Amino acid sequence: MTNNDIPSRPHRPIRSFVRRAGRLTPSQQRALQELWPSYGVVLGRSALDLDALFNRTAPRVLEIGFGNGETLVQQAAENPDSDYLGIEVHEPGVGHCLLSAQSAGITNLKLIAHDAIEVLEAHIPLGSLQRINLYFPDPWPKKRHHKRRIIQPAFLKLCADRLAEGGALHVATDWANYAEHIDEVLSESDLFRCSERREHDGDQPLDRPMTKFERRGLRKGHRIWDWRFEKL
Repeated sequence: MTNNDIPSRPHRPIRSFVRRAGRLTPSQQRALQELWPSYGVVLGRSALDLDALFNRTAPRVLEIGFGNGETLVQQAAENPDSDYLGIEVHEPGVGHCLLSAQSAGITNLKLIAHDAIEVLEAHIPLGSLQRINLYFPDPWPKKRHHKRRIIQPAFLKLCADRLAEGGALHVATDWANYAEHIDEVLSESDLFRCSERREHDGDQPLDRPMTKFERRGLRKGHRIWDWRFEKL
């Protein structure tokens, strides 16, 4: 067999997340079975029709990696005139969010359990979002893992294309090294400009509720960084 006969390996994209095999509680399992039809989004081969999905036309907010959905549900409840779309791959977190959404009685929230990059690439229409929230993404602190950080030029291009005119990307982290990385990557981008940047001790979140990961970082003595980047 020559080198030309060796079958090529399929391309494996670099993931910014690891699927954690957390244990589902009975209530979370039940929520995934019973509530997913009301809040979950089944992805097809083409871009989503967001007006049909939410049964109205409204400003749309996308949150990437919503964790247990605590802040996502709170924002949707506090802003009924906007529609919220959340992406998360961790099943217990999705189950928890479904239970919270049902308890809050909200109808302006839909959830996707899939890789956020693939969702942005194939399923979010161009110019359809007013805001994208990325709160406390995995910092991948080891240098050899920095390529896994979601904040990269290609990701910024995806976000800019999906944001409407005047739209914004909101980012928060509690890792100093990741904050430096975010400042560097965004300063070199011609797609966004930083309209506000805050460094604080959990007392000045930028237009968002406090998150579970933020509280965890504060307990470890971390500071918090918040940004609002406006699409150019």
